[in-house]
Amino acid sequence: MKTEVALDWLTEAWEKSLAKTRRNVARIGARFPHASQNGVYQLEPPHWWTAGFWPGMLWLLYNDSGVAELRTTAEQCEVILDDVLNQYVRLDHDLGFMWTLTSMASYKLTGSEESKVRALKAANYLAARFNLKGQYIRAWNPWSEGEDNSGLAIIDCAMNTPLLFLASQISGDPRYRHMAEAHMDTVVRDFVRPDGSVYHIVRYDPVTGERLEGIGGQGFAPESAWSRGTAWAIYGLTLAYHHTGKSIYLDTAKTVAHFFLANLPEDHVPFWDFRAPDEARIYRDSSAGACAASGLLLLADKVGLGQAAVYRTSAVRILESLYRNYGTWDNDGEEGLILHGTSHYPEGKNIDVPLIYGDFFFVEGLARLRGKGPFYWE
Repeated sequence: MKTEVALDWLTEAWEKSLAKTRRNVARIGARFPHASQNGVYQLEPPHWWTAGFWPGMLWLLYNDSGVAELRTTAEQCEVILDDVLNQYVRLDHDLGFMWTLTSMASYKLTGSEESKVRALKAANYLAARFNLKGQYIRAWNPWSEGEDNSGLAIIDCAMNTPLLFLASQISGDPRYRHMAEAHMDTVVRDFVRPDGSVYHIVRYDPVTGERLEGIGGQGFAPESAWSRGTAWAIYGLTLAYHHTGKSIYLDTAKTVAHFFLANLPEDHVPFWDFRAPDEARIYRDSSAGACAASGLLLLADKVGLGQAAVYRTSAVRILESLYRNYGTWDNDGEEGLILHGTSHYPEGKNIDVPLIYGDFFFVEGLARLRGKGPFYWE
């Protein structure tokens, strides 16, 4: 059931997002932006975890507009990522983010058999990261000498598991789904606190599977509440329910959503950590708001009619605030669509800047409001 919320701004927001992105294509092309610095999106190598968001956004905008340059650039990005996929050594848990938004998107929208094969290859590599004893998908690799992260799992992976669910649908092989469900069961059991707040990182003994500790990661402290991690959980758990129908995923998504919404400030866009002390709590994370909004819209479609209005209305408020209060529509000197993202506060990286995944989820949220699917995670 769609609630009666004024959406007079929606068409304008979509058209401005399309226009700015078309201008950005002229400079960025088939490369991989991450964070905007001084108005210009800084580019990362193709193996960087955010590589899927730019082509993913291009596919979203192409699906509605039919602008050929958007599709062409997205397809070029996908081809460039072949080296990363085939060389193997730079792959980690973010295979889902990277190939769900490129190859799976292409397959869903165009039926490309080549894209389907790429997506299935990526799913196989992601499945290979599953730790049977701990029932989790391992995060990261030992990128520096002596580093041991073989026991780490992170909440971000809730958004990587859709690649496994989709691989089962496409291939008819249930093993991908078994691993995705096992990981999401671990999320429910070990990541989500009773109040709906979420750990970013949980460490396990990689040999026995014993849970050892929760870690703050990109949040302020182990027991704080990193807002983007909260958004990953809302969306990822709702997607897990979409793919399985298991009520525990839906119930847990609702618990996390209520925590998120109860802790929003007046303009409906979250601080980067809900429990950071005042001196560290001055920065917002617009990317967390955008991701949560898209997840809340999906959640609204999955719950009963009496509950849907809460989630849909909240999502609309977040997206409208991002458009009106965080948008860069009148600033031709800024490539990012929405301001005030926070990438990694503890490391002091990309604070209070536009982020490509914030832009992606903002556009995806608009597309959901416009009914312009399909959406690649589903």
